[in-house]
Amino acid sequence: MLTTIQNALKTKEIRMKLLYVLIGLVIVRIGCNIPIPGTKPDVMQNLFSSNQSLGFLDVMTGGSFSRMSIFALNITPYITASIILQLLTIAIPRLEEMQKDGEDGRKKINEYTRYLSIALAVIEGAAIVIGFRNQGLFGTDNPQSSMTTAIVVAVAALTAGAAFMMWLGEQITEKGVGNGISIILLINIVARIPNDLSNLYQNYVAKPTDVTSKIIAAVIILAIIVAMFVFIVFLQDGERRIPVQYAKKIQGHKVSGGQSSHIPLKVNTAGVIPVIFAQSLMQTPVIIASFLGKGNGNGIGSKILKGLSQSNWCDPKEPVYSIGLIVYIVLIIAFAYFYTNITFNPLEIANNMKRSGGFIPGIRPGKPTSDYLNQILNYIVFIGAIGLAFIAFVPIFFNGVFNADVSFGGTSIIIIVGVVIETLKQIESQMRVRYYKGFLDD
Repeated sequence: MLTTIQNALKTKEIRMKLLYVLIGLVIVRIGCNIPIPGTKPDVMQNLFSSNQSLGFLDVMTGGSFSRMSIFALNITPYITASIILQLLTIAIPRLEEMQKDGEDGRKKINEYTRYLSIALAVIEGAAIVIGFRNQGLFGTDNPQSSMTTAIVVAVAALTAGAAFMMWLGEQITEKGVGNGISIILLINIVARIPNDLSNLYQNYVAKPTDVTSKIIAAVIILAIIVAMFVFIVFLQDGERRIPVQYAKKIQGHKVSGGQSSHIPLKVNTAGVIPVIFAQSLMQTPVIIASFLGKGNGNGIGSKILKGLSQSNWCDPKEPVYSIGLIVYIVLIIAFAYFYTNITFNPLEIANNMKRSGGFIPGIRPGKPTSDYLNQILNYIVFIGAIGLAFIAFVPIFFNGVFNADVSFGGTSIIIIVGVVIETLKQIESQMRVRYYKGFLDD
């Protein structure tokens, strides 16, 4: 990794692209600290300190949500819109045709994604502002006209901030290096890590009085973090390669085909999407109840909401709420299969192989190939889903048992590793293309 970065910095073209990315990320961090006019940041801080269920939103927005800044929505509407459009391509034939229609079709789908992102930003912004109004975010001593004006300004600011973040992400993709949206999401998560490490140090390293306990605590924390990153790297890069042989074709005096290739089936085919789906499904009722000021009673509804909240899982004092953790793990596995099935079509791949004269050694072309791919896929998806569930479980376990409250959970680490690996691969690819261009020019 260090070699790749050093070589990239020696190349002027890539160095300028990296500088463009850096400037964009600086703008993101500045905007995350500019509060919306008319809001009370101290009210938000008190609300977040008393309600850990909102932490998921704060992690994805780099702390801007707890500050109620102009970038409080960040890129979450765009991510949601992208997932929705991706799911709709399976249900709507017209969108499926667009996706297969090359560059023009993808541009049209990206345009639909932008429109949907703005619509979601307006809806989410209005819901958040109206919900937090009940918590005193805008104060209660203002006249009704002033309150209405403050709400309209807040919704407009949140929508404009989300639209700007979407535009900036696309600009980074076009003029910088890597996927701009993913890089913005990465910097949001990384921005919270120093504060989390400081909390871990204060609670587990600085508190013990003897030096031995301090060293043991520091070694254990470091070992767990490193082990998590290493495990995720193996999970992200792990793949099963299915060998493919292409039949030879004789056309006149020319012989074509006969090459060997492979189909790479990634162990973690769905990436971080199953964890995001499961978290969103579990946390949405809790967040809505928080906006409405509900969920603090002793009724059955409040107990269900506590069971859905991650902050109550793995608590030795109240083990009954850990049932929600079991549901969470089941949802991760189920969503891993669901997302893989809608994004990877073994029958289509088998038909394409048959048309191009390819076959898997020992497997007949057509449906037998499709069945074989489906069988292998189900096997490796299960392994990937168990790996995702384990990654999501570890931070929750330490949070519940040892009260190690950190924001960089399993989802965050997967995103960090995935984005870093993908960005480095793109840097290497651009350097390789530049090298070949220079070689051909010579």
